[in-house]
Amino acid sequence: MSRVFVQRPFDEAIAKELEKLGKPPVLARILAARGVLPDEAKNTDIKDLLPWDGQYGMKGITKAANLLADAIQATSKIVIVADYDADGATACAVGVRALRAMGAIVDFAVPDRMTMGYGLTVEAVKFAARMNPALLLTVDNGISSHAGIDYANELGIPVIVTDHHLAGNTLPTAVAIVNPNQPGCPFPSKHIAGVGVVFYLMLALRHVLKERGHFQSITVPNMASLLDLVALGTVADVVMLDHNNRILVSNGLKRLIGNLCNKGISALIQVAKRDRHKIKSIDLGFLIGPRLNAAGRMADMSAGIRCLITDNSDEAAELAAELDQLNHERREVEAAMREDIEPLLPNVEKAGQYTLAFYDPQWHMGVIGILASRIKDKIHRPVIIFAPGIVPGQLRGSGRSIAGFHLRDALDRIDFLHPGLMQSFGGHAMAVGLTIDEARLGEFQEAFEKTGQEWLTPDKLTNRFEHDGPLDMSTMNASVVEAIANETWGQGFPTPVFEGEFKVARQRILKEKHSKLTLSQNGKKVDGIFFGFADSLPEKVKAFFSVEINDWLGEKTVQVSIRQIILTD
Repeated sequence: MSRVFVQRPFDEAIAKELEKLGKPPVLARILAARGVLPDEAKNTDIKDLLPWDGQYGMKGITKAANLLADAIQATSKIVIVADYDADGATACAVGVRALRAMGAIVDFAVPDRMTMGYGLTVEAVKFAARMNPALLLTVDNGISSHAGIDYANELGIPVIVTDHHLAGNTLPTAVAIVNPNQPGCPFPSKHIAGVGVVFYLMLALRHVLKERGHFQSITVPNMASLLDLVALGTVADVVMLDHNNRILVSNGLKRLIGNLCNKGISALIQVAKRDRHKIKSIDLGFLIGPRLNAAGRMADMSAGIRCLITDNSDEAAELAAELDQLNHERREVEAAMREDIEPLLPNVEKAGQYTLAFYDPQWHMGVIGILASRIKDKIHRPVIIFAPGIVPGQLRGSGRSIAGFHLRDALDRIDFLHPGLMQSFGGHAMAVGLTIDEARLGEFQEAFEKTGQEWLTPDKLTNRFEHDGPLDMSTMNASVVEAIANETWGQGFPTPVFEGEFKVARQRILKEKHSKLTLSQNGKKVDGIFFGFADSLPEKVKAFFSVEINDWLGEKTVQVSIRQIILTD
């Protein structure tokens, strides 16, 4: 895989303005390179969120809020139908907690990935209907659930859809749809996660109930108490951290590291053996999200949701331990699948392929998404991984893409050119799910590759390693590094990576796979760590690295974490 190293450009004038706001010069440069404007840097409080109503509010949100308010005041039962990933679980938990705080009778149902498929399918409606709901509320799904919503309508059960995935050519026949990515919705933050959409709907519902005088006998709920859940779901779903999402995540983190953290999140952090008070935004995606996602991948996401809605510390700890065990199982299954696929990867570039679509009858349906993501990162190509589906002879696929190749639009194009080739599909630019007949796998692979060759160029297939330019470590101290670490980094707002040349004064191998280093730069010594590298390093290296705090026995020192090296003469 070809790779080029590119420094992110930045506007020096904006960087100077950010410095005037108190940002250290190196951080000002980093933020300017990510397009942060001075007003955005100043407006980071929860009150600075985009409003749910008004000219740029969410389409359908007022109608949905009024329908929920009607159900609450009529003491009608609401059942939330959640997706089976971390975004769906946190969205469900936000909905359950907020609705209960507002006096609703509410329960939840999570479709079984292995037997019911994705979204509000007919089977999922039958499952939820056993709970005798007067109203169904989808979270993080539903925008493509035409058949399931039609069936719910036949049963006399109205459906409110909340989702953030891209809509198809037609919308389902729900009584209300809240989705910033539906046609005609003016809400500016198109990257909001499913949990964010539900949070906004709960804000609207609280407003409607206030206007109806509903809170004369019960306390008005504090919606900020749900922000730790919103932060977790937003980061774990790998949505782009635009300004609005960063406000949600940063304010959720403040609650998470404080004394009022959600009991389930606290328990998940504990089983991950991390100090909750030191958790950063990226930890939500790498440590907590996978343990929550493991339930949906390997078993049933209801355990994850129960972990997030309980206020009993013992129950949370028990459920978190169960999720941690499922995550261990997920890792083992994923490792076996990677062993199957990685020997095939060198042939992809040799054959000049622009895309990859693989299937093995032994692969696990719940792990294909994460495997597709890993392989995409490795070969820098759009990847779709298939596993046996619910129905015999049917394959379920999960895809991940690279910048410059809109994966859902690609599937839309394939569907137009080959009607019926895919039985269903949905998703967004970077991730999709689809179903095909096993007998038509070869036909799909050809159509996918043809689309890739039409839409991609060799330049787009070149992996661009973006960095933030040179960094003189003599300018770094603990306060500057902590200021960098405390920003909200994530998808579309990447953790800073710098370049620099070092002398390797000492190298010690840890656990036979990591390198603990003593480096020097312009006469200044600094500690370093190079995870996943155990080969001997030469005397001099050019490194791409991040900076972090090593807190050992209360003593804070600056260290570099090497991401990539280039050997120097």
